[in-house]
Amino acid sequence: MDSAYLISIFLLLSTALTTINASIHIYQNQLFNEVGNAYLLPGGSEGLAASRSSDNSVSDGRSFIRFENITFWRTQAAADEQSDKEHGTGLIQAVIFEAADRNNIGGSAYGGQRSICCTPDLAKLEGCKQGEVIRIPSSTDSKWPMVLNIYFGGNDLSTSMDNAKVPIMKTGMYNLFFIACDPKLKGTTMSGKTVWKNPDGYLPGRMAPLKKFYVYMMIAYLLLSAIWFSQYVRFWKDILLLQHCITAVIGLGLFEMILWYFDYSNFNSTGMRPVVITTWVVTVGAIRKTLARLLILSVSMGYGVVRPTLGGLTSKVLLLGATYFLASELLDITEYVGTINDISGRARLFLVLPDAFLDAFLILWIFTSLSKTLEQLQVKRISAKLDLYRKFSNALAVAVIASVAWITFEVYFKATDPFNERWQSAWIITAFWDILSFALLCVICYLWAPSQSSQRYAYSEDVKDEFDDEEAQSLTRGQSDGDVNLVKQERNNGNSGVSDPEDDSEEDKRE
Repeated sequence: MDSAYLISIFLLLSTALTTINASIHIYQNQLFNEVGNAYLLPGGSEGLAASRSSDNSVSDGRSFIRFENITFWRTQAAADEQSDKEHGTGLIQAVIFEAADRNNIGGSAYGGQRSICCTPDLAKLEGCKQGEVIRIPSSTDSKWPMVLNIYFGGNDLSTSMDNAKVPIMKTGMYNLFFIACDPKLKGTTMSGKTVWKNPDGYLPGRMAPLKKFYVYMMIAYLLLSAIWFSQYVRFWKDILLLQHCITAVIGLGLFEMILWYFDYSNFNSTGMRPVVITTWVVTVGAIRKTLARLLILSVSMGYGVVRPTLGGLTSKVLLLGATYFLASELLDITEYVGTINDISGRARLFLVLPDAFLDAFLILWIFTSLSKTLEQLQVKRISAKLDLYRKFSNALAVAVIASVAWITFEVYFKATDPFNERWQSAWIITAFWDILSFALLCVICYLWAPSQSSQRYAYSEDVKDEFDDEEAQSLTRGQSDGDVNLVKQERNNGNSGVSDPEDDSEEDKRE
């Protein structure tokens, strides 16, 4: 099999397996995998920024990859084949390269099948050393890709790697592989850890911009909270139940942004993500997303506006909310909490599909309910509420169109960048959904802002009277008192001797 293809496959696997473990990659008795004519173990993949001195000549030591307590164990059978007096009885190589130089690892003889390790034919043609990784120097720096050699001594079962530190002089997506070309080293395992550091901390390059982003989101939520709560306190007596729900969503959103910021700050300082802290962040986020979706669904159903309760739909809405919370919680825990090394792509897909299906079902239910609510308001001819819901439906339509467009862009972005070479802009993919969610929340806050007239949007059994009053005001606005009296006299003359039950009921109500 083509070595470039093999390296590419393992690049994709290492990216998927180490994104969450990020800055401190821990290996616990991990087994080397047979790939072509080599045995490989992916050590990590991260975007690292260059760290240079003021004159750009040497590294200032703030950005690096450091190896700590790396130990390899070969099988007893492999050790017994060696003499205790021999030196260098088994070679393992740590290979570090930038994603752009992935084709600089491996070669082929006579244009045939490529190999990761040097073969007798390649040794004659390209001058590589048989039994070692084929390394072609980079066109920009002859020292890269970097290869570190670790040898077994005699018939020892294990060997340890010196605690080396590799400075990063060029910004890029770096990959680490441990490779053994000796067939006798089949079954070799490794333990230890590597530390990856950027100039400003341990946050991986693709995640570092999110720390600053969450600061801006905190400020945005604080401003929204200040405006909303000032109105909320001012018109406390006129607050609707729906506005209480909006208050809860705003509070949870602010709390979530604060937790994300502290999670990223801790990660940047220590290089590790405590499971408890990250689990709290993920759980608060899942609750906020669930409540926000149920809020939009309830509003679309006309809850508190055209119906006093959800009636028989309450249990279905709550069941959908509980299901969505569980699906979102499991997916986010998989994405953010602890290590993801033992979760395969299929397992992750298994968790993504339910979340995506529930979102699609929610959107369908929301727009179906919204259509029915608009139809009811049009039949009852309640202009104020109808105008409100039309604005709300327009905002939802824009949000859905933006979501579909962004999903299309996200698929294109990931499909055209399989090795994460555009890692510096990858944070935008995550940030967009927080921005969209916040924007939609702002629209809802604007439409249902607490005010003296909040109760006019509340559910009322006598909606006909409400319409009659509004229509009467609009008809008499701008007319003189004489005109009004003339109209009344004509009605009385035209209906003399005839009693209208509706007029009688209206008069009774006025009395």
